[in-house]
Amino acid sequence: MTLDKTIADALRAASTATITTVLLKKGVRRCWMKGPMPAFNATEKMVGRAFTLRFVPAREDLATPESWASPRSTRAAIEDMPEGCIAVVDSMGVTDAGIFGDILTARMQKRGVAALITDGAVRDAAGVEGTNLPVWCAGVAAPPSVAGLTFVGWQEPIGCGGVAIFPNDVIVADRDGVVVIPAAMVEEVAKAAVEQERYELWVMREVEKGVPLPGLYPPNAETKARYEAESNRS
Repeated sequence: MTLDKTIADALRAASTATITTVLLKKGVRRCWMKGPMPAFNATEKMVGRAFTLRFVPAREDLATPESWASPRSTRAAIEDMPEGCIAVVDSMGVTDAGIFGDILTARMQKRGVAALITDGAVRDAAGVEGTNLPVWCAGVAAPPSVAGLTFVGWQEPIGCGGVAIFPNDVIVADRDGVVVIPAAMVEEVAKAAVEQERYELWVMREVEKGVPLPGLYPPNAETKARYEAESNRS
């Protein structure tokens, strides 16, 4: 399912810090992934639907180079990725085996995948950089995935960086890391995030004027009334 452009643009205008605050107010605390940080070509904010992939601990009869030719493989999963999706990979936090290298990320980029997110590692660092695919990960490792992991499936619920991710949840990634927004909450979160950003921009202007923070951030009744009055005038 393609993400509505208006919603996507609203989320691009909001930082992951703002989005986590909005989600916290709505009762969602576990939304920021531990581990994935901007690593390759990750200079712009990325927003898109989650396409999930899952690894489990390596089992010797399954985690072999021959498994790469299996119908249930990372190669097959990549061919199933729709344009504009963000691939989110549950690597169980394993960082001594690279789940994807230059060839796989090049194919993802060719298919129009927006970004790769994982709580594990990638390999072939120079080659991955050269593909121009934005990557948020927890490290780089030379050994292949089968040295420590077994790939088991895609487009099913996963855990990545301590956060539950369901297919078609919305991912927002920036310099602060990666946040997931539950699919059912995307529209309301986007609207609230835009308003939060607008208010915080106003607060920054007040801080630059020398206004003290108590009563300003968070706002008391007087500050709310002043903000609303100034917003209505503009």
